[in-house]
Parts: sequence; C-alpha cells; structure tokens
Amino acid sequence: MRSRPASTRRFTRSAPRRRSLTFVALATVLTGLAVTGCARTVIIEPAKDAANPKCADIILTLPDEISGSKARTTSSQGTKAWGDPNVAVLRCGVTPPGPTTDQCVSVSGVDWISKPAEDDDSTWKFTSYGRTPAVEVLVNRKAESGNDVLAAISPTLSKFPPEDECVGAEDVDG
Repeated sequence: MRSRPASTRRFTRSAPRRRSLTFVALATVLTGLAVTGCARTVIIEPAKDAANPKCADIILTLPDEISGSKARTTSSQGTKAWGDPNVAVLRCGVTPPGPTTDQCVSVSGVDWISKPAEDDDSTWKFTSYGRTPAVEVLVNRKAESGNDVLAAISPTLSKFPPEDECVGAEDVDG
C-alpha cells in the first residue's frame, strides 16, 4: 500500500477545511444579521419566576406588533419588547401582587394594577392581578397608550383562568 507524503496530505485537507470554516463563519454572521436586522437587543432583567412553563406559553402567543410597533429581540427568558425606542416591555413571572389600594383596571377580562413606575415619570407600570404567573408591563406613555398595549396583551392572558379578581370598596362588606 502506497501512501502520500505527509506534506501533501496536510495541504489537501487544510485548504478545503479553511474554506468550509470561512463559509460557516460567514453564513453564521449573515444569518445573525438577517434574524436581528438593525434593531438592537433589549436588555431586560428576567423576573423571579421567568422559567415558569406558563411564561413560555404566554411569550409565544403575544402579538408580534402593538399599534404598529414591532416586537424586538430581548436578552432574557420570559420577556418581550415592542418598538424602537421601546413602546412597551413585558416581563412574565414577576411576584404576584397582593391586595392593594392601587388603581385596578380590567381589560378583556384581565385585571391589571396600574401605577406610575417608581423611577421614571414617563413610564406607566401595569401588573396582572389574580393570575399566576403574574405579568408586568412597562409602557412608555409618551409613545403609546397603556390602554392600547393592554388591549393587545390581555387576550393572551385571558386564556389562563384567574385565581382572584380586583374588588372595589363597594364590593367589600363592612
């Protein structure tokens, strides 16, 4: 059995390997650009219970667009964001709120605790009430109406039955 000199074997194997590695690297970069387009990834801190399987169901069935603002890539599990700059940012798996005197609104059968965000007066914070996992939505009120955002998101949450609901002072015996 005859064999080729080692230098010939190395040359014939390394050239095609270099070309295929270059091709794979180029294809990966192009695929990444095609998938992400020009939009930057939104960095979002995941909620405590973001790995809850119901969060995956929620995230996968949320709309891809809200009032003309397209969904963007996010950095964490159980999150979604729309618009560039952000119109709304959602985190699934936040700690469910307990009884509160904060304003509660009902949209498409889903109750939401509604209040201004603590650190930003241009952002309104909505937290689903009476459902587990709880969902938090931050809405840039300069860019979009909270009602429009909740109207787009609530149908997804309404698929999960409520465990509790908001009540007003008139609903409490006393």
